[in-house]
Amino acid sequence: MKKHIEYKTKGTCSRMVIVDVEDGVITDCQFVGGCAGNTTGVAKLVTGMKAEDAIEKLRGIKCGFKSTSCPDQLSVALSEALAD
Repeated sequence: MKKHIEYKTKGTCSRMVIVDVEDGVITDCQFVGGCAGNTTGVAKLVTGMKAEDAIEKLRGIKCGFKSTSCPDQLSVALSEALAD
């Protein structure tokens, strides 16, 4: 099953994360806004990864004094998509 996710991030510099998941595997990932180097790196690292593995690795990562981060928000987006 194919899912296209456009998740509006909360509490981060990025405004949105766009993710495609097919049969439980992330096939594409893009962040809108945020620190381009970091978000591009995270997007490339998770592409081809099982969504469940990405959630496990990224959940709870914080950015400085913030209670979340762009990778953490990606884990939230993926969790919501898998729950549907």
